[in-house]
Amino acid sequence: MPEPQHIKAKLGDVAERVVVVGDPARAEFLANMLEDAKLVNSNRGFYVYTGEYKGTRVSVAVHGVGAASSAIVFEELKMLGAKVMVRLGTCGGLTEEVDVGHVVVVTGAGYNPGGTIGQYFGAVNPPASPDPRLTVLLEEEARKTGLDVHAGPVFSSDAFYAEDPGFARRMAKLGFIAVEMEAATLFAIAQLRSFRAGALLVVSDNLVIPGKEMLLGHEELKEYMEKAARAVLEAIVKA
Repeated sequence: MPEPQHIKAKLGDVAERVVVVGDPARAEFLANMLEDAKLVNSNRGFYVYTGEYKGTRVSVAVHGVGAASSAIVFEELKMLGAKVMVRLGTCGGLTEEVDVGHVVVVTGAGYNPGGTIGQYFGAVNPPASPDPRLTVLLEEEARKTGLDVHAGPVFSSDAFYAEDPGFARRMAKLGFIAVEMEAATLFAIAQLRSFRAGALLVVSDNLVIPGKEMLLGHEELKEYMEKAARAVLEAIVKA
């Protein structure tokens, strides 16, 4: 088995259950929800914390932005013993119903051919699907929080500024309810490397509601993110 080149942690430092996030501020926020959390990696800004939640070891890891960065982290977490990964992130709503502050339980992720996933699978476009049992747990726990919950497919875009003005309309017509950047990569690598994966996303902006197109940050979403984080932790310790 190859050794991690970016996450400078040892076997045993990373728990079997890992919450993966893009934002270092979100990782620190989650680490504060764990008992006895310790920073086990800071190399390259891929912060990894390990502690306990209700008696179960859980790690929180930063995967950065986009497919290429996140693929490195998912691969190396697996090398270090991870068996379950849940992405807690943000997304942009593609319909008026999926409003800012709501959460999306991801049931599948579309993506453009090629790119990072294409380097793994070549001409084959793998189904980017989460673990079904884990997805059910995420939805159950999310609904307990009182947040507005939507379950459906998202589109994983790997170029934040590349979408044209008709992007949201086209994606919504295809059945996607939100757009984000890493879920498809997580699910594809989970299939390839045989670990379980899921994703719960807080809606940070909406591409079709006037005035809500600007991406909100961690502090602005803190009220919603705290509830979503609790739902993810409750689900992952039951997985």
